[in-house]
Amino acid sequence: MKLLEVHVIQTVAPSNLNRDDTGSPKDALFGGYRRARISSQAQKRAVRVAFRDWPLLSAEERAVRTRRLLDALLEKLSDIPQEQARLAVENALNTLGFGFKEGRTEYLLFLGNRELTRLAGLIRDNLEKLNAGPAKGKKSAEVDPELKRSLERILDGGKAVDLALFGRMLADRPELGVDAAAQVAHALSTHKVDREFDFYTAVDDLNPKEDTGAGMMGDVEFYSATMYRYAVVNLDQLVTNLQGDVDLSIKGALAFLEAFALTLPSGKQNSFAAYNPPLFLACRAGEGLPRNLATAFERPLWPQDGKSLSALSVEALVREWDKFDRAYGSLEKERKGAVNLTETEVKGIPLVDGLESLKQEVEKALRELLALGG
Repeated sequence: MKLLEVHVIQTVAPSNLNRDDTGSPKDALFGGYRRARISSQAQKRAVRVAFRDWPLLSAEERAVRTRRLLDALLEKLSDIPQEQARLAVENALNTLGFGFKEGRTEYLLFLGNRELTRLAGLIRDNLEKLNAGPAKGKKSAEVDPELKRSLERILDGGKAVDLALFGRMLADRPELGVDAAAQVAHALSTHKVDREFDFYTAVDDLNPKEDTGAGMMGDVEFYSATMYRYAVVNLDQLVTNLQGDVDLSIKGALAFLEAFALTLPSGKQNSFAAYNPPLFLACRAGEGLPRNLATAFERPLWPQDGKSLSALSVEALVREWDKFDRAYGSLEKERKGAVNLTETEVKGIPLVDGLESLKQEVEKALRELLALGG
């Protein structure tokens, strides 16, 4: 497969970016030792938020994940009497196999903004047909067969980049799903970690002078870690999901690279402000099999020789990369590059001075792979 890989070494100061159900920072056993962990789901959410908030993609090139689909469509049909519009929307969505509970769809749906606009347009154009009978639920919906086919044709992904990257699963209509083009690994620390506790108190500003007790107290768990983060984009799948639009696929892959590199989940940032960008960011593009290099850290790193854990992590990562290349070969038409802000001297990977330069090199590689050289 044609692919783009992103490898990141990132040292994060004391933080609790991604919590479990008890409020503790997530962790995992790896190589027999407890490691800091950030889930893939949380990283993907951070990327989608960046797509929304940064000028990487237009609104039409994005999707929305929601159970409030009914409200979103009614807003687009606000010029139609509400009862009439609501019945039409419910009948249309029931026809597509989506049920409701208390005005919300039964589960989160991931729809492109273009899909939403086209769905509202089709409902508007078929208002009379979709008001012919009461809404009977997803298993008893009755509409004209041709209208049903038209509704189903709308759910083609809408050329939404985030939907194309992260995919869509529709439990009731699996044939309308979209296979994800991007895979994101759980980030792991390159070394062993132990959770720590921050005990805190808060002072009541209006306490009389003689009352010296705290207004409240509590504790929060945290750790600091040097993380290895990895993601891969299946470029063939991305182009398929974006209906053969190579330029949009390249734009989407570059947007993913930037957003993945520069974002992390935001848990407890008001308390920790652990805004630490990557110290090492590498990309590999070409044709072949993806290669997660987490095994470089199966044996946890320990501070040594006065070197930082980030520098030692980069050394281990580059050694692992070279080891696999010698054993299994590199990618076909391989292009790679990296930004290195650690004191480690990196050999075998062309270095650039920053993210913009790296994106330019990646764009050249993707154009060769997908369009001009594909």
